[in-house]
Amino acid sequence: MQHHLSSKPPASRPVTIEVEGQPVGVVLPSPEGYRFLAVRLAAFGSDGHIFDSLEAARSAITREVVGAQR
Repeated sequence: MQHHLSSKPPASRPVTIEVEGQPVGVVLPSPEGYRFLAVRLAAFGSDGHIFDSLEAARSAITREVVGAQR
């Protein structure tokens, strides 16, 4: 009997969102879109938000974190 190692397809894996080289959270694919889970205080305003795309999540989170640093 052979065992095959299976991995989740890339679309179902968490994607790390970094701002200025620092991880601030992850985006998880969900049936509704892409749900953001924050790991840094500066990004907690978007924790749990659902975005239409990874690009939309990256853009919104970057604006939020950069704005919090000012």
